[in-house]
Amino acid sequence: MKQIAVSRFLASAWRQSAGSPVLPFQKNGTLALFSAASQAPLASQRRGFGTSGGKYDVVVVGGGPGGYVAAIKAAQLGLKTACVEKRGTLGGTCLNVGCIPSKAVLNISNKYVDARDHFEKLGIKIDGLSVDVGKMQKQKQKVVSTLTQGIEHLFRRNGVDYYVGEGKLDGSNAVVVTPNDKSEKRTLDAGHIILATGSEASPLPGNVVPIDEKVIIRALALESVPKRMAVIGGGVIGLELGSVWRNLGAEVTVVEFLDRLLPPVDGEVAKAFQKEMEKTGIKFQLGTKVVGADVRESSATLHVEPAKGGNPFDMEADVVLVAVGRRPYTKNLGLEELGIETDRVGRVVVDDHFCVPNYPNIRAIGDIIRGPMLAHKAEEEGIACVEMIAGVGEGHVNYDTIPSVIYTHPEIAGVGKTEEELKASGVPYNKGAFPFAANSRARANDVATGFVKVLAHKESDKILGAWIMGPEAGELIGQLVLGMEYGAAAEDLGRTCVSHPTLSEAVKEACMACYDKPIHMA
Repeated sequence: MKQIAVSRFLASAWRQSAGSPVLPFQKNGTLALFSAASQAPLASQRRGFGTSGGKYDVVVVGGGPGGYVAAIKAAQLGLKTACVEKRGTLGGTCLNVGCIPSKAVLNISNKYVDARDHFEKLGIKIDGLSVDVGKMQKQKQKVVSTLTQGIEHLFRRNGVDYYVGEGKLDGSNAVVVTPNDKSEKRTLDAGHIILATGSEASPLPGNVVPIDEKVIIRALALESVPKRMAVIGGGVIGLELGSVWRNLGAEVTVVEFLDRLLPPVDGEVAKAFQKEMEKTGIKFQLGTKVVGADVRESSATLHVEPAKGGNPFDMEADVVLVAVGRRPYTKNLGLEELGIETDRVGRVVVDDHFCVPNYPNIRAIGDIIRGPMLAHKAEEEGIACVEMIAGVGEGHVNYDTIPSVIYTHPEIAGVGKTEEELKASGVPYNKGAFPFAANSRARANDVATGFVKVLAHKESDKILGAWIMGPEAGELIGQLVLGMEYGAAAEDLGRTCVSHPTLSEAVKEACMACYDKPIHMA
């Protein structure tokens, strides 16, 4: 899929100059659809919850971030919509077992570290501090249940029919649903089909470490804090989950095949981050390959060797967390029967409009197509895809401004190019950096670790990339994403007044450092 780097504002101007009217409202305030693709009258969207039948304008297969957002947006635009999800709860991997539950337990573990290591120097004394993993897991599940039920409520309020079961393509205009409760299969006729089935955890090549979810695990559901944990994989998932159990007292060793952590992250940031992780007690075995394991009832021996060759050695662990990435989930979708193409890693091939070749009414979004496997990327694609179907809005995703965040302590957030990428492509750039140690709010909050780094074009001053390691990095990156989305120069943000004292001042001063000098750094 071609990746067009242009803001929604510019996309709107382009559409208007090209003679394509962007007129979302009629005089009476009702939504108007202007695309030739949507000339047929749309069916009513007010129906029972997965019982109305009849032909749908849109059937979404998959109820994760991309799928449920696409379904809600389609219903909001007046399209009769159904969503098929086999998990039994909406929200996908992200909400049920991924980003949301992991953030819940990360938050709890960070609070425990604060109470254990930092409160006393602030004048707060706590006696008898301990961890109740059972209560922690209950709190995590409470968060998940609240949010999944919230999506069901949104489906009802917007009139989305929700079918619990496995959806499979039956030709180009129908989806067969096999209900989870083993009741009779149901065929949903559809004008448009959106595939949004997400991804699944990748196994180690050769399945050299088989998962038993007791000693060798992929999830957060431990009943107690292990004494020794080995994490296979030094990516986002491994680092976040490894941080949880290290915070709670486990001895954690991360085994990574590559010779550095986090290849997509700016190198300067990744190196600084590794040092901070090592300060917490996490150990790293980089450039190391896992070749096997001996698993016992309550422990395991990992057999490892240098990735580039060398003497093998063993590692002992009470729990082994396998976190070696994710792969597209397209099982039993019926792709093969229709001859729908996938690439070498199993992603569905789509065009600029998310359409599958030879089937313009079948579209795919999210983790099963190219691009980063991120929930917010899938959400943006879901909205854009539906706008294209309905013929309203811009139907646009700017892939150059999709941020990524690693929710460790400290956090990492980034958007756009890394310094290594700019050097490799020969793009002239200026670098501005500002440490949180020089930020008054970070000092006041005792979180003065890390820095903000901004990369701007040397001639135009346009922001090309931004990276943050430090407190609230995931929140702070938003203002840089907004600037990049609308083509801002570093000076635009550097001359924007922000409140004092705030962490946002570090972003402002890093931008100032791109074209001049920051104020609060010698």
